[in-house]
Amino acid sequence: MSSVTRPGNGDDYSLRVRTLADFLRITPGLTVEDAEALHLLVEDWHIIADLAFSDLVLWLEQEDGWVAAAHTRPGTAPMVFVEDIIGQQPAPTFGDLVEEAAHADGPVPHRVRERGQDLIRESATQVRRGGRVVAVLSVHDVGSSEQMHTRLEGNYVTLSDDLLTMVTDGTWPIAGTSSGARTGSPRVGDGVIRLDVSGTVRYASPNAISAIRQLGHQGRVEGQVLLHLLTALTDHDSQLDEGMSLVAMGRAPWRADMTVGESALAVRAIPLVRDRSRAGALILLRNVSALRRRSDEMMTRDETIREIHHRVKNNLQTVAALLRMQGRRLPEGPARGALAESERRIGVIAMIYEALSTGFAQALDFDEVARRGLQAIVEVASTQDGIESRLTGSFGMMRAEDATSVGLILSELVQNAAEHGVPNGGRIYVEAERTGHEAGGEILRVSVVDDGPGLPAGFRPSRAGLGTRIVTSMVHDLGGQIRWDDAAPTGTRVRFSARLRPLES
Repeated sequence: MSSVTRPGNGDDYSLRVRTLADFLRITPGLTVEDAEALHLLVEDWHIIADLAFSDLVLWLEQEDGWVAAAHTRPGTAPMVFVEDIIGQQPAPTFGDLVEEAAHADGPVPHRVRERGQDLIRESATQVRRGGRVVAVLSVHDVGSSEQMHTRLEGNYVTLSDDLLTMVTDGTWPIAGTSSGARTGSPRVGDGVIRLDVSGTVRYASPNAISAIRQLGHQGRVEGQVLLHLLTALTDHDSQLDEGMSLVAMGRAPWRADMTVGESALAVRAIPLVRDRSRAGALILLRNVSALRRRSDEMMTRDETIREIHHRVKNNLQTVAALLRMQGRRLPEGPARGALAESERRIGVIAMIYEALSTGFAQALDFDEVARRGLQAIVEVASTQDGIESRLTGSFGMMRAEDATSVGLILSELVQNAAEHGVPNGGRIYVEAERTGHEAGGEILRVSVVDDGPGLPAGFRPSRAGLGTRIVTSMVHDLGGQIRWDDAAPTGTRVRFSARLRPLES
């Protein structure tokens, strides 16, 4: 097995080690597989915290003792630790609780300590993989009685004990299965069902019963086979897919969704294992009808925006084609050249909208647009020996309005370099760089360099042609600057900057 890389002892971790991944990297003896299993545990341990009404702390053994590497609080009860305890060692607060659990044959019995007017109950258990202790999990809750007061509390704590036993045995989380981090994945507060080995509901929380009733079921839930109950809610001509069938029987650690009319239900199963045999399942379920409707609305909106971009692109291409046809009817001269320039500029805008119409976002990766634009200009340039072009750096993601302006600026500069810088062949290089800005957003810096004869004597941008004036105006609109210089040993270098707007605005 490959082992987790540990940095040299000379490094100072006191400020940098704050995430679970950081602690795993510096924990001796852990393999990559151990680290992945602990990541999976932390992704899903909120289930145990909610069921046990407890804070959970994951402890890893470092060279100088045990240290708290991760912490979660319950969503169903008051928290125990208001302050962050990540990075702390157990001795000052928990005594030898963690050390005792690491060498015990089973969970350490609850201890009770006073904290002001509260009594804090604490226990700890091993996290094992392949017969080895890789971590310790401590459980902390506020309470003064060992007796659960309601049926819900009793069932929740029993389920949490089952999961903690599986953590100690190394049978949960199950490697290779997805965690509950997906959007809309049900949690304990959404609804809990406990199944026996036959798939019969032995306990259903009030929220779970409500979620099923919202699908149209009016009878009892407890005592029913969950798969049969859900199947009866579907249309006569349709059946539950295989994934939902396995989930509803508690036989697969998956998530599945079902739709009945306008109602939708998300169901997740965690098979319970005792002595290496299946002993039933914990089912989490949530009515996601509102989420599904919002998702459909968002999808419709995004599809509409994408269709608008597509139509704008088509209309622009139509205008460019009309200009091209009109230009062919004119004799060689300024009028024909002006139409050709207008056609090219409209083509650049159409290219931006084509990129936007292929996705749902209101931003696009400008690197591909820049490459296509540079290639198109170089290919149609009328030169004797050809033009070599190169694009280095990255433009990155831009909002649509910024991309349109940057695209036109870049097109004008490259076209000018091809026509006036290297009309008989040569090189055109484009370099882009993004840097942050303290006022928000980012600064884009672009250089367009050719190896031609250089700037003409007495060149002044304010007295240059229409293309140069367009470029200067657009750069200023973007809050940037532009400068023309002679390149070394020969050629022209044009550098411009633009203050890009934040993507999330």
